[in-house]
Amino acid sequence: MKMSPKSSLLLQRINETPTTAAAAACKQAYRHPDAAQVPENVARYHTHAVGPNQCCSSVSQHISAPVSTVWSVVRRFDNPQAYKHFVKSCHLVLGDGDVGTLREVRVISGLPAVSSTERLEILDDERHVISFSVVGGDHRLANYRSVTTLHAAAGGGGGTVVVESYVVDVPQGNTKDETCVFVDTIVKCNLQSLAHIAENLSRRNPSSSA
Repeated sequence: MKMSPKSSLLLQRINETPTTAAAAACKQAYRHPDAAQVPENVARYHTHAVGPNQCCSSVSQHISAPVSTVWSVVRRFDNPQAYKHFVKSCHLVLGDGDVGTLREVRVISGLPAVSSTERLEILDDERHVISFSVVGGDHRLANYRSVTTLHAAAGGGGGTVVVESYVVDVPQGNTKDETCVFVDTIVKCNLQSLAHIAENLSRRNPSSSA
């Protein structure tokens, strides 16, 4: 999946500059702009503590497939490459898919990363919430934490709305806006891929839409 020239430039800048640690103090609460459209029982998961050298954003995606079908793909912490095309491989290094499980992800060439060690923080099959944090690896986006929620689309058409929000350190030499544009691009690509895969699954198994 090709990136825009602007995103490629941001990728290069992030790749060329060192990463700084997020400040531990002066954290402010951030709630993503779409929070009002998300059911209250999951909206709270998209409220993040954001440090002065961090940025936070969110991306939403409508998918023409039932929540159960989309969730069957998203909940697989051991298989992110099923829809994340920037992931080359993944294997579990600790745990078996429950909260606390660690995975090592290796990414495709061209990104400002080689590998990422990630911890599963939330896996709620009832509310359809999954969250992970980056705890190690060879990459430029430090202290990354992501939360993804699914809920039924309004109107009763059987569709799903996916919201993914994140907080991450801003690499030295980059602005918060640049960092968010870059990460948003990755997340949007992932969610568009997820939509394509889930909709194909739903068409192959129409009974799951009942």
